[in-house]
Amino acid sequence: MIKLFEGGAYILNGQEILKDSPEALEQIYKKTNVKISKEEAKKGTIAHEIISNHNTSQNENALQLKFDSLTSHDITYVGIIQTARASGMKEFPIPYVLTNCHNTLGAVGGTINEDDHKFALSAAEKYGGVYVPPHLAVIHSYNREMMAGCGKMILGSDSHTRYGALGTLAVGEGGGELVKQLVGKTYDFKRPEVVAIYLTGKVKEGIGPHDVILQIIGKVFKNGYVKNKVMEFIGDGVGGLDIEFRNGIDVMTTETTCWSSIWKTDDVVQKYFENHQRPDAYKSLAPKEIAYYDGVVYVDLNKIEASIALPFHPSNVYTIKEFRENATEILKNIEAEARALGGENCDIDLLGKYRDGEFYVDQGIVAGCAGGTFDNVVAVADILEGKSIGNGSFSLSVYPGSQPAYRALVENGTVGKLMDAGAIVRSAFCGPCFGAGDTPANNEFSIRHTTRNFPSREGSKPIGNQMAFVALMDAKSIAATAANAGRLTGADEINIEYSHPDYKFDTKIYENRNYNGLSKAKSDMELVMGPSIKDWPEMMPLGQHVLLKVAAMIFDEVTTTDELIPSGETSSYRSDPYKLAEFTLSRRVPTYVPKAKAIRTISNEFKDGRSGDLTSIIEKISGLGYEVTSDNTSFGSSIFAKKPGDGSAREHAASCQKVLGAWANIAHEYATKRYRSNLINWGMIPFILKDAPTFEEEAYIFVPNIKEQLLSGQEKFEAFIIGEDSVSFELCIDPLTEDERKIITSGCLINYYKKQ
Repeated sequence: MIKLFEGGAYILNGQEILKDSPEALEQIYKKTNVKISKEEAKKGTIAHEIISNHNTSQNENALQLKFDSLTSHDITYVGIIQTARASGMKEFPIPYVLTNCHNTLGAVGGTINEDDHKFALSAAEKYGGVYVPPHLAVIHSYNREMMAGCGKMILGSDSHTRYGALGTLAVGEGGGELVKQLVGKTYDFKRPEVVAIYLTGKVKEGIGPHDVILQIIGKVFKNGYVKNKVMEFIGDGVGGLDIEFRNGIDVMTTETTCWSSIWKTDDVVQKYFENHQRPDAYKSLAPKEIAYYDGVVYVDLNKIEASIALPFHPSNVYTIKEFRENATEILKNIEAEARALGGENCDIDLLGKYRDGEFYVDQGIVAGCAGGTFDNVVAVADILEGKSIGNGSFSLSVYPGSQPAYRALVENGTVGKLMDAGAIVRSAFCGPCFGAGDTPANNEFSIRHTTRNFPSREGSKPIGNQMAFVALMDAKSIAATAANAGRLTGADEINIEYSHPDYKFDTKIYENRNYNGLSKAKSDMELVMGPSIKDWPEMMPLGQHVLLKVAAMIFDEVTTTDELIPSGETSSYRSDPYKLAEFTLSRRVPTYVPKAKAIRTISNEFKDGRSGDLTSIIEKISGLGYEVTSDNTSFGSSIFAKKPGDGSAREHAASCQKVLGAWANIAHEYATKRYRSNLINWGMIPFILKDAPTFEEEAYIFVPNIKEQLLSGQEKFEAFIIGEDSVSFELCIDPLTEDERKIITSGCLINYYKKQ
């Protein structure tokens, strides 16, 4: 089904694969009469060309990228614009799209959500951007329809910023990276490796995009095969996939921890742009005659079966057949993991949903950038036509990704078929992906064609004895299950004639409702600032030394951003850093916030010249030969986690720690580049600890001369665990750019730009 190559490979004309070996170049010469080095062959990928065209540095490996456009939604744009304002931005220098698809409902926290929307509209007017009102489009649906283009690069403050199937190399990052673009700076990054995702064969009837990508995620996530790399989709299998099928695969590449994705383009992509009235956005993209890839994921599409990603990660993948055959054992393991998260008092009974050899689910959702595509929704209606989802507890909700798609689905009768079957059809909204819409009840099991199924999402509060279970499945299999009133069913088990109607995109809805202020900045306008929109607190520059007190120790194999800062009920406070910070680690380490605040209180006293609780610690450090004063030492909190930052690009996972007084994270590795970048942009040191920690929670860790060493480019640091007998150990930092070192020592990105 899926094979991972050990090492790299040369691919000739996008088709023939030659494993990297001493003889490979000789074989290439015999086949092509071309002499080429590996380094030259690396320039043959699609990704290499697009990245090089956007690189402004004189070094093709130390990249300084400028993007063609930016995009954000209503959980992230307020903080980005506030940071950019504080950093000196006067207008948007490139197209910036502000969508409203996360805090859409405006139902939690009083007027907060709508206040944010009014802020964004005023920002689009003042600085010259595009404003997409609530319910009009999911962020990625809009950017596919209106902004993507072959050979372009788009940067978004949402981790699923992926438009590779449309020839656009798109990157999801924390807000600080968008701020850099808004103030005329660059995205600095070591040139990523490129892995070929070689698709061959043709998918069977009933198989959808989620089936394909979930199987890929299951193969590459845990081993880091594509981590921080570009996934480049090539092979004879690409041509047999409809464009929305490709989009559905592409958006989920985020869950592999890759940096970005790109696909070869063809007449299918060309027709998409013609249909969306942007024919000039198309151009042919393909690898050169000889291209070297740093790895190959070989996918035989014909062997993909209907699949399910069980709680609590998209990589926890089985075929539906495998799951049913081993359901008792698998469900016991999920129950055990749930109790480990929430405690033995959690009221959990998944095994009760397995009856007479069949598994029954409580809810189905098809939504967002992954599930809410025109083709997916039509397929759901084809399966459900003339049927009923039943009169019991099972429910089904469908969220088309954009209002233009919704209109077409109404006109061709799709929406009527869904409603007749008992499904609820809703507006464009990302809420089901993060727990702000269609939240399951306690102990319910939801199957979703959405993006994630982490713990602490979809309303789950494991520590509060509230646990919902979410599995990812393709829309077709969700519909097949709905047709059986919740009995888990793969769409490859049923016989359906799919209609495949044409989709005629109409821009009228956007033209009549969106605000398009590109190149029309109105600098004299005032921003509309609701009472909940707060400026960032003042952040001090890093001292010569840093003293840390460990506020949390997390030994999970991976810590997601949803555990660092929960989604769902926190969304309404994303414009108020003080209120939002109160939720930091609340669903994983409830003691963190009070401990961090207590450390911050001591830090404030220390800044005022009162040593207080630090007196004995300072004396012990003095015994090591270092003088510690409020003038030369930064004191604050830190956390240890084995591998933090998997998942969302939300910078709040880092900024909330900083608001509470943190100065560093200590980790064995960082799950994603974007989380590490968020730490850096908020002035936090991304320490690496190679061995198991010898310190415990509430330990004091002293790193002398950190500022000087950071600025000089040092990557290894002597640190001390301060106690009766202080013990030294080594902390490291993966390579930083010169700007990143200055950002950390300045205290945060805002301070760095203010100094400039």
